[in-house]
Amino acid sequence: MIEKTIENWHSFLRGDLELDDLLHEECVFLSPVVFKPLKGRELTKLYLNAAYKVFPGDEDNQENNDSSTDSGSFNYTKYILDGNHAALEFETIIDGIEINGIDIITCDENNLITEFKVMIRPKKAVEKIQEQMASMIESMSL
Repeated sequence: MIEKTIENWHSFLRGDLELDDLLHEECVFLSPVVFKPLKGRELTKLYLNAAYKVFPGDEDNQENNDSSTDSGSFNYTKYILDGNHAALEFETIIDGIEINGIDIITCDENNLITEFKVMIRPKKAVEKIQEQMASMIESMSL
């Protein structure tokens, strides 16, 4: 079941699908830089759209680029799919800092994302993402 959801997620990353078509109305987003779950489609969209603009990473590090995302240095390196759950490991480079993380995605029977959790390492990467995301959210809110 999660396979179709992940296919749709990649369609969003390529610009072929809108988040409204992907997220459950009561989706929960769990961020590595926000200390409480963000509940609802609108908050989840805000953070995923900000991440979409931040996570492509440095343009000059495209040699390992994942063709499913088609931007920057962002690259999904591993996929674990089971039932309604997926864990997608990724790598990117932002301002020269190597970032390693995992998107943990849960879907419902309609292939809509009900939970999206992002985990990032190392600490320097979390700090860089916190800085970049705060700036992006602020600019998107203006």
